[in-house]
Amino acid sequence: MLDFSAKSLKEIYPILKQSVSTLNGGDRLYFTVANPDADDSLYAGELIKNQIYRSFRSWSDLANLLNCRLIVSSLNCDDNKIVLVFEKLRDNSFHQDSSDDITEKYGVNSQFFRINKSEEPSFYIYYIEALKHIYIEQRYNILGLGINRGDEFEMIADILPSDRLKEISFVGVEYSKSALSEAKKRLKHLNFEALEADISNLVDMDIGRFDMLVSIGTLQSPKINMKTTVMYIVQELLQKRSAIVLGFPNCRWIDGEMIYGARVPNYSFSELSAVIKDIHWIKKYLQQHKFRVMITGREYLFLSAVR
Repeated sequence: MLDFSAKSLKEIYPILKQSVSTLNGGDRLYFTVANPDADDSLYAGELIKNQIYRSFRSWSDLANLLNCRLIVSSLNCDDNKIVLVFEKLRDNSFHQDSSDDITEKYGVNSQFFRINKSEEPSFYIYYIEALKHIYIEQRYNILGLGINRGDEFEMIADILPSDRLKEISFVGVEYSKSALSEAKKRLKHLNFEALEADISNLVDMDIGRFDMLVSIGTLQSPKINMKTTVMYIVQELLQKRSAIVLGFPNCRWIDGEMIYGARVPNYSFSELSAVIKDIHWIKKYLQQHKFRVMITGREYLFLSAVR
């Protein structure tokens, strides 16, 4: 068994990278490390009993970067060391899904539909903060683009009192018929209207005006002209005193894990140029239209704006 209890990261990383590269999905690599619970006042790299300290967070980040999940083994060493496990993720992702019916790529039978973003802290917490930034308690007409099963609406409902929810109308646009059907069931306690339509055809839809828009992970779809869509939303779908929450994925979903960093062709690592360029353009455009803009997040980057 590998022993990393007294090795530096520059020694550990190439060994783990090489070892993980030989694993198949589901295979496990066991190794010993300095017990992260031995002292909670240390910084990574400091010595404790001739061993190099690292927190569980450090090991979890390293596992994430190597496309593994971190597991704490039931095997015991002693009070100074513990056994950790890196399990290689299976090549199993909705990003690779294909369907004869393109509208059902994200439907109830897809891997994407299994994703519950509201149970991922780095999504949930930043999304809730974005809602607070745009004064969600002051909104009355909310439009959601690409709502799938309605997670974003459900999280709004969770943080508002029931009497206030009665005053809000929710309109959700989604092109997956099966996902939209599920959203209707989950959101039946809300004043919710479901529209089965393709977001790329917004111009052809007569859906009125709203004082809030929320759209997570949809505007960068290859079939959507992002700039044209954003301009149409601001000019034709939003009221004078309105707000926007947009979410941009900076992650991939692999074997049930949310892995930091979006990937682009020909790169083996995260490359942020495209998403930063898109967010910068939207921010600048919204500021020209008197919006106050804030950008937060990590695995999902949230642009929240209020006018």
